[in-house]
Order: sequence, then structure tokens, then C-alpha cells
Amino acid sequence: MDFTKREEIAKLLTDEVSIILGIPKEKVKGNVPLNDLGFDSLSFVEILVAIENKCSLVLIETDLNKNDFRTIDALTDRIYAVKNPK
Repeated sequence: MDFTKREEIAKLLTDEVSIILGIPKEKVKGNVPLNDLGFDSLSFVEILVAIENKCSLVLIETDLNKNDFRTIDALTDRIYAVKNPK
């Protein structure tokens, strides 16, 4: 998968959040703050590693900020913008 479509990125993130938190995918909503789902500092590191490995990105080079990690939707938008520069 090349992760050039928002839907692909959102699915990857939903799957990873589900695995990291040990909750069903159905409970992972794109607009719900990750902190509200139970994310902590370790969870954020785990999602960063998963994104870098599966999307072939070095996120530290993409000027990510804490707002990019508010929700799956926000993170999807950021990854999509990095993978599909204008």
C-alpha cells in the first residue's frame, strides 16, 4: 500500500490505535481525541514508530506538532499532506 489516499491512511491509523490500546476498531473514531481513547506518552511513541515503518516516513523531518496528534482525522490529514505534496 502506498498510502496516497486519505482512506488508506485513516484505516492504517485506526488499525494501529486499536492494536496499541487493545480496543475494537469500531470504538476508534476519527474525530475523537486520542487522549480520550486512552493514549499516553508511550502510545504516542508506538503510533509514531508504526507510521514511520508502514508509511516510509521519517516524521521528525515533517515538522509535526502536537495538534497533528489531536485525533486520527488530524493525523491522517498531516500524513496525507506529507505523502502528497502539492
